[in-house]
Amino acid sequence: MSSFGASASAIVVLCFCLLHSTQASLHDYSAEKFANKGNVFVVHGGSEGIYSSNPNLNQSSTASSDGHSFIRFEKIIFRRPEEFSNFSSGSIHAVVFEVDDRETIGGSAYGGQRAVCCTADLAKLGVCTQGDIIHRPSTNNPGWPKVFGVSFGIDELEVKLHPRTIHITKTGMYNVYFMHCDHNLKEVVVEGKTIWKNPTGYLPGRMAPLMNFYGYMSLMFVLLGIFWFSQYVRFWREVLALQNCITLVITLGMFEMALWYFDYAEFNETGVRPTGITVWAVTFGAVKRTVARLIILMVSMGYGVVRPTLGGLTSKVLLLGGTFFLASEVLELVENVGTVSDFSGKARLFFVLPVAILDAFFILWIFNSLSATLNKLQARRLFAKLDIYRRFTNALAVAVIVSVGWVCYELYFKSTDVYNERWQKAWIIPAFWQVLSFSLLCVICALWAPSQNSMRYAYSDDSEEFDKDITLTLIKPSPLPTKDVRIPSEVRSTPGGDGTSNGGDVEEDKTE
Repeated sequence: MSSFGASASAIVVLCFCLLHSTQASLHDYSAEKFANKGNVFVVHGGSEGIYSSNPNLNQSSTASSDGHSFIRFEKIIFRRPEEFSNFSSGSIHAVVFEVDDRETIGGSAYGGQRAVCCTADLAKLGVCTQGDIIHRPSTNNPGWPKVFGVSFGIDELEVKLHPRTIHITKTGMYNVYFMHCDHNLKEVVVEGKTIWKNPTGYLPGRMAPLMNFYGYMSLMFVLLGIFWFSQYVRFWREVLALQNCITLVITLGMFEMALWYFDYAEFNETGVRPTGITVWAVTFGAVKRTVARLIILMVSMGYGVVRPTLGGLTSKVLLLGGTFFLASEVLELVENVGTVSDFSGKARLFFVLPVAILDAFFILWIFNSLSATLNKLQARRLFAKLDIYRRFTNALAVAVIVSVGWVCYELYFKSTDVYNERWQKAWIIPAFWQVLSFSLLCVICALWAPSQNSMRYAYSDDSEEFDKDITLTLIKPSPLPTKDVRIPSEVRSTPGGDGTSNGGDVEEDKTE
């Protein structure tokens, strides 16, 4: 009954959170150095998908109210060392632009290499002033890009950018860069923060749909848990070791989905990614994925069904599981902990490869083991177990085919979306993997749900000995029946009534 109470409480809490949750992230700059890119020095201030402000809101209301979208610059300070302060400098610019307007930043003379800072050739053409940032008004988005800046005076060690708020009236992927063209300012650093807000909260646009997604996934896991635990309580005397492992996976999944939901809800509310919750969510997810793969592998090997232990393979299975957990944990930590931007870096590709290789190894080992187990069940004529294993194999095959197809789509999606222009659909990619794994878990729960017949799928010494006899019979022909070689005198010496009865018993025993 405690399981029902916990599940019901979880449903109430999640429903309350979904109904009462509010929907900018804070980008902090702590002595960020400018990097040389071509003929310009830049600091990337952030990239986020932002939805336009609610058009029904009164524009005179405060910028921080719900329903408004904006990018706000607060306490932005540029510092330089004292030994480089004996001169006045060129301007240091803050540049804000929507990705569709990226061609309005920079230019080239006579079709040559594109430059962000105005070159001598471009200055001769009269299109810009040498040493300034090149930018032109957008034809599709009047008033954009936004370019403003400050400059150092003689002996000034720091200059402040005036606080300002840029209201977002068009949905798009927005970028903030700090730029300068002065080689004498190589040692300048930037400090401060920018605040990015969507109409419904501080979550970046790509992440915003995931909060509700994880909320609904939490409810789905709770419903699956209610079904599973109810069956578990009803038939607890018939529970197998495999079903205990499935219970662990469901529990881990419930915690993972709830933690991800509260991670995004806290981020959305405060604008700061809660590191502690993120780490726990990542860890529960890595443990769940590892345990799920190990369970599928052990089931494929016939553990608990046609063999009582894994024997000498136990250490290899545990080694593979431990390696996968570490690779998956590192990948998720790099991808999620501290992430407050919709900009997807290339560094994570280095961590994706080990996980992909280990996943491929899991798949090969699982299907090789399934093939051997199916052949063994067929030979032993264990048709009840064979039927359930065939369904399990079909479900795994469908999951693998769908996964391969989705990986191809994901590669296509990312390779053709270099500038994250399709950010509104990007949340579907991580969501798909959660839905697929949950669907496969539901299939496994349906196949191996606790019931009054659970023990018929378990390993049994008696049934195994019986299976060996059948296997030997299939391989080696049995000797001719005794009655066929019995001499006539023996037959005549036995009374007719008793002889008939005994012969029938012998034949019946052999049939059994």
